[in-house]
Amino acid sequence: MRQVIAIGGGGFGRTQDSNLIEQFILDQASKKNPKICFIPTATGDLDPYIVNYYSVFSKLNCEPTHISFFKRTIDLEEHILKQDVIFVGGGNTKSMLAVWRDWGLDLILKKAYDKGVVMSGVSAGAICWFGSGLTDSWASELKMMKCLNFIPGNCAPHYDEEPERRPATKKFLQDQTVSSMYAIEGGAALHFIDEQPRSTIRFIRNKNAYKVTLKSNKLDENPYEVVKLEQ
Repeated sequence: MRQVIAIGGGGFGRTQDSNLIEQFILDQASKKNPKICFIPTATGDLDPYIVNYYSVFSKLNCEPTHISFFKRTIDLEEHILKQDVIFVGGGNTKSMLAVWRDWGLDLILKKAYDKGVVMSGVSAGAICWFGSGLTDSWASELKMMKCLNFIPGNCAPHYDEEPERRPATKKFLQDQTVSSMYAIEGGAALHFIDEQPRSTIRFIRNKNAYKVTLKSNKLDENPYEVVKLEQ
């Protein structure tokens, strides 16, 4: 079984008070003490982000590790293929994917995905798994960029958190850059099994994920079935 859990925004990068989405991700590995690896490339391996990761996952039943590309880098394939879960952090998607491709990590992750390793992440770490993603990697404007294509289709994170996301989605639908968009709000994740959207995982109240298309020149936002984690 192949799985992707794409988070629209939130999680340990913002707060360590609630571990709901983190625990859900670990649970999908169906192991008592899963191995999870954090890949924070999109922030240039920002130290506080890594500290937050260990602050949360060291309290959960798992074996947390991380990969650095800006210090001496470990044997990537050996490490990745031993993991049960991968979590990719947010940041600059374009820069992240360029580093990954130079090191061959994109191919290693695909091998792990096909093997059943759970792929997850937030923002850049959410859109990277799709055919293309709506990204703010460029300061001038939001753009669509090609990603890893583990899941066919297009993804927009932070759909309710950043006011330019909906207009940009509409623009790309209007000019037929995309025919549809998976749009994920902050506080929600979209769970895919074997490349098919299974459900919205809601870890903050009233948050959703949608399949967005254009009808009569208006955004048509169809929400997915919700699994509620919020307390």
